[in-house]
Order: sequence, then C-alpha cells, then structure tokens
Amino acid sequence: MPETTHSGAEKCGKKFRIVAVDRCTVSVGDINFSRIEELGETTFYDVLSPSELINAAKDADALLVNKAEVTRGLVETCKNLKYVGTFSTGYNNIDIPALEECGITLCNVPGYSTDAVCQHVFALLLMAEGNTNKYAASVAAGDWVKSKTFCYMPWTMREISGKTFGVYGYGNIGKAVARVAAAFGMNVIVHTRTVPSDCPYQLVGEEEIFRRSDYLSFHCPLNGQTAGIVNARTLSLMKPSAMIINTARGGLIDEGALAAALNEGRIRGACLDVLTREPMEEDNPLLKAKNCIITPHVAWCPQETRARLVDIVADNLAAFMRGEPQNVVTK
Repeated sequence: MPETTHSGAEKCGKKFRIVAVDRCTVSVGDINFSRIEELGETTFYDVLSPSELINAAKDADALLVNKAEVTRGLVETCKNLKYVGTFSTGYNNIDIPALEECGITLCNVPGYSTDAVCQHVFALLLMAEGNTNKYAASVAAGDWVKSKTFCYMPWTMREISGKTFGVYGYGNIGKAVARVAAAFGMNVIVHTRTVPSDCPYQLVGEEEIFRRSDYLSFHCPLNGQTAGIVNARTLSLMKPSAMIINTARGGLIDEGALAAALNEGRIRGACLDVLTREPMEEDNPLLKAKNCIITPHVAWCPQETRARLVDIVADNLAAFMRGEPQNVVTK
C-alpha cells in the first residue's frame, strides 16, 4: 500500500504532489525521508509495474524513481508532471528526449557514492586475495578449535602491494580508487577517454591496460563505446594471473566470455557487484563460474551513503521548486 504524507508546501495555490517509488530499494526502514515529505504532498511506493507506475503518477507534479522506467508513454500520460528526480547517479531508465519534449526537468545525484564504491572495490579485492571469507567461515565451523597447530593455510593468500592496478575510467570514483590502490603500494595505470591534465598516474591505451593489469577495475559509464568492453578479445590480452573488478555497470562485460575465461583458467578471478540483468538470473553463466565473487549491487549501500543520497534528492527538488534547478541531466 502507498504511504502518503502531507505538508504545507504549495505551488500555484495548490498542494505540490510528489510521488516517490522504489522506496524499498533505498531504505529498509533505516532512512529518514522527512526532507522530501516537507516539500509537498508525498506518496511513497515500493516497486510498481509499468501500469501501476502510470496510475500512481498520473496527477503528480514530481516523480522520484530509482530503477523504475520513466517511458514516453508515462510522460505523455502524466500531464501535470514537471520534474523527475532519480535516487541514483545513472539514468539509463529515463527517456530523456520524451522529458525534454514535454519541458520536464530531470535531475540526478552525482558523486554521492564515491567513497562507498571505492570501499567496496577493495573489500572485494582483499577478500579475493586473502580468502578472508573462507577463513572466517572455517573458524565459525570449529576448524580452529580442532587444529593441531596455531594456524592452518588451506587457502592461498596473496599480497597486493607491488602489483599493477588498472583503472578504466577516471571520474570521481576512478580517481578515489586510484588513490587507494597507490596507498596499498600498487603501481596504478589509467585508461580514460577524456585525458585529464593533472593525472599523477601513467595513462595507457585500452589494449595496454588489459595487457598490463594484475587487477583491472572498471569505473566508466555504460554507453555505445563501453558496452561489452570486456569480451573474448580483450580477455585474451590479459595475464592468466589477472583479475577483473566491476562495480560500475554489468553491461560492460560479456558475461559468457568472462565465465569461459574463468572456467578455462585464462584469467584468475573476477570480483563483481553488477550484472547485465538484475536481479541475477538462474542461468547466468557467472553464477557457477570458477573464482568469481559476486555481490548483489550493494557497493552504494552503506547507511550513510543512502542517507546522503536522499538528502541530495530533496535538495534537488527544493532547488527546482525555487526556480534554481541543480544537477540537471540533458541528452
């Protein structure tokens, strides 16, 4: 059931109507939405079907979404709609031309998850190279209690210092990841389509970053140039000891090609937080691939990160209502 809250906020002599969907993808009851509620008559929903979304938003002045698709059909049906805001940085689910044709403003939330995603990159990498999850589970199962020596080493552990860490994409997250990799004592190399003027790391071409990286971490947008950039050809360039890390977008990877490379030992491992289709499908070839660690798109999910996200969503909407829109997305 939807949850409606009322406030004194008005526009043109009437209540400003806000519909916020996908609430369950942002909060498990631990996030305060009051700053959004203060801006108008607000109705919250969890995940809706396309027809349910159109029905819910038909009288809305503002629509806030995470992964729900804002289609041309929805835009043309919702005649009062003036504003769409995303609980995200990405907006692949929004028909931007349709919004622009109807004079509807779209705002996203860039930069809110930089520290969280960076943290998750190294959480995955350290777990993969230290096998800490396996050792912790072993101790919990009583194996250390039964051990005849002060330690035991059934799973190989590796140092990351001195390795070559490739950063594919050098936006805010890529820069943060590069800094942390360097702090771990790794040799950082960077590939980016927009060459920065102040990058302290070696800039290399696309093929070179695949060839040289011991760890290759992706931090680029998903678009026509980057879709499927990890494929049979580029994987064939990599060292057999190399690992792929992807916390960006699942569509960067040809999942069948990556699974084959892992299962055949042509690369050593993969750490993934995103997939092409989410939630994960049962027949995804990576589900049972060798040396593949997968988390369910949670790199952005620390509580502080989600609270920051919701505050910026509220800031964006408040700025729009003042006639000073910020974080505006254009085609």
